[in-house]
Amino acid sequence: MSTPTVTRREPLAPALLTARNAVALSFALNGLVFASLVSRLPDLRERLELSNGGLGTLLLAISCGSLLALPSTGRVIERIGAGATVRAGVLADTVGLSTAAVGAVLGSVPLAALGLFVHGVGIGVWDVAMNVDAAEVERRMRRTVMPRFHAGWSAGSLSGAGLGVVVIALGTPLLAHLLLVALVVGVVAVVGTRGFLPAEPDHADEGASRGPSAWRDPRTLAIGLMVLCFAMVEGTANDWLALGLIDGYGVAHWVGVAGFATFVVAMTSGRLYGPVLLDRFGRPAVLWGSASLAAIGAVLTVQGQVLPLVALGIVLWGLGAALGFPVGMSAAADGGPRAAARVSVVSTIGYGAFLAGPPLLGHLGDRIGTLEVLLAVTALMLPASLSVLATRQPR
Repeated sequence: MSTPTVTRREPLAPALLTARNAVALSFALNGLVFASLVSRLPDLRERLELSNGGLGTLLLAISCGSLLALPSTGRVIERIGAGATVRAGVLADTVGLSTAAVGAVLGSVPLAALGLFVHGVGIGVWDVAMNVDAAEVERRMRRTVMPRFHAGWSAGSLSGAGLGVVVIALGTPLLAHLLLVALVVGVVAVVGTRGFLPAEPDHADEGASRGPSAWRDPRTLAIGLMVLCFAMVEGTANDWLALGLIDGYGVAHWVGVAGFATFVVAMTSGRLYGPVLLDRFGRPAVLWGSASLAAIGAVLTVQGQVLPLVALGIVLWGLGAALGFPVGMSAAADGGPRAAARVSVVSTIGYGAFLAGPPLLGHLGDRIGTLEVLLAVTALMLPASLSVLATRQPR
């Protein structure tokens, strides 16, 4: 069994309970910031007088910042700890968000791009560090909780989107909205992350931390391949599911958006209840089941033709996409030295696929159709299934 079965849950020690809550708060705040920016993208485009293509190019600054920061974050965590690294990421994230908002108000594309780049650096640093501490909390709790932390991110993003709807309806200026979010999140996150746990040193192998790079570890790369596939499954739905339903079935715009919302709800539910299955059946069995659900769901979504079958396909797709990324983070951080470096490698691979993969599918969609391109999800589940054995805990 890859994860020990816990038959009787003892009360958590106060420090561990505090750390669990601090990590959960960090995930929720990260999602809140992400959704707050997304909710104001139409205003950003209007203020800077950009086309859709111009806005897409501008948003690449976020991807560049994140992908630049992700590979080195593991070493930073090893030096100063996950909590301090999260606080540094929060600072970069919120300062970058504020700078981008000021650039939008001033109509300055270079200033907005600089702000989004710094924002992207903060996202990358913050994400790796909170996943490292989440893995440490999970290890000390001796039961699977990582997917629930990622469900917290989804809940935070839904809250940020809801807040965005309200403030836009009230006519709140973009600058006031984003500055307030940056200030509140910055203060709460800096205070809240003081409850993070320090990683326990591994005295069994003091020299291993100076060993080969995690980028040359076969197990880490296999986990990265699995996470890459599941990240593409999630990212494809984010970018193309609503458009695929609209273009492929000719449904109203709101129906396409409702389809995507159904996917998000299903994925969040899978992350909330998936840990029960992971603790009972182990990682490989549950991930094989997840890959099967995602593949079948994508086929039903594209080929279902009638609303009930399409809706069922979307639900299965969301459930199948739920656990790959968070389980990959847990597996990368499994016992042994240099957990932060391994999480950094897997995060870099996963986020690279999440950010770059779905846009590339757009070019394929131009050739075969927006709806039909969603079948790429089914193809991705084959390499994912072949690599899930790497998630077993080392002996």
